[in-house]
Amino acid sequence: MTSTQPNPVSDTAIDIATLPKISLHDHLDGGLRPATILELAAEIGHTLPAQDAEALGAWFRESADSGSLERYLETFDHTIAVMQTREALIRVAREFVEDLAADGVVYGEVRWAPEQHVAGGLGLDEAVEAVQEGLEAGAAASIAAGRVIQVGQLITAMRHADRSLEIAELAVRHRGRGAVGFDIAGAEIGFPAARFAEAFTYLASHQFPATVHAGEAAGIESIVDALVHGRALRLGHGVRIAEDIEIDYSDSGSSDSGSDAGAADVGIANLGSVASWVRDRGIPLELCPSSNLQTGAVEAFGDDIESHPFDLLYQLGFKVTVNTDNRLMSGVTLTGEFELLVETFGYDLGDLLELTLNAVDATFLPLEDREALAEHVASSFDRAAGQTS
Repeated sequence: MTSTQPNPVSDTAIDIATLPKISLHDHLDGGLRPATILELAAEIGHTLPAQDAEALGAWFRESADSGSLERYLETFDHTIAVMQTREALIRVAREFVEDLAADGVVYGEVRWAPEQHVAGGLGLDEAVEAVQEGLEAGAAASIAAGRVIQVGQLITAMRHADRSLEIAELAVRHRGRGAVGFDIAGAEIGFPAARFAEAFTYLASHQFPATVHAGEAAGIESIVDALVHGRALRLGHGVRIAEDIEIDYSDSGSSDSGSDAGAADVGIANLGSVASWVRDRGIPLELCPSSNLQTGAVEAFGDDIESHPFDLLYQLGFKVTVNTDNRLMSGVTLTGEFELLVETFGYDLGDLLELTLNAVDATFLPLEDREALAEHVASSFDRAAGQTS
């Protein structure tokens, strides 16, 4: 997609909150409002680790920042527990969309695993229908408030379960009724996409798109597996593709691997075969900067945002996109993630437009809809450039 690039402006002049955004990697059970969790938990008698919204929100963020995977996963025990009825799913989905719209998101793909929300007696189809009702209600309320937003469901199968074909069939069954794509999530190590080959073959035979969580907890071999067996059109996270890039430093005559990739501007980047394939074919990466730090996905590169390989991948021409992953746990918004990147890497309005158009092109929308969305995004950025020039 092409667009008239707005004139670069200083980061202080960019009002990122008002710019249109695309959300590709955002989990429904990771984006609840703390106050909603409290109310839903009270209705079912579920015990929470805190009893007021502010303290509960802080507990989620502290658990995600703890460095303990066990504590991080515990957070989802609480959100999933309160999402087991039709009414709860409708409410959570509605508020999810309203919060996206308030953040400037104009198109979002909401991923969630229906199989985790049937403990209260709902069937899989009933769960999908409830979430769709909530998404549509949230979009309608947002549009009535003057905010344009469109959303779709990414139906997710959990890797540790044995229901991938059933969930793939569920996704295809709801095509045209809210479902726009398929995903697998959960424990990446030990559960490669190859285990779910039958599901991915079924999806391919029905021309139904898939994104696959890969290159987060596991490395290059997981990415290859997602591409080969998962037929992934996008990589969920995919950040560890940077481990297949080596930087040669001409000044020192030394070479190093991706762990020093942040210094790519003073060296020559040599891409391995997998990194070359992903970049050269424009396979989108659903990068989640703050979440990647919390989960240790980028620990080979460092433990702060400055060492995150986001900029390396962007400068080398990978189709990188900006995402939140779990807004509740990470305590982030998409606006905040863009602001973090601007502050860290000095991006200007032209960079933010390119990143946003990357996400537009990566959506699972039909071509005509992507073109219309790209035009809307570009014209909005052009107006922002005019206001700051």
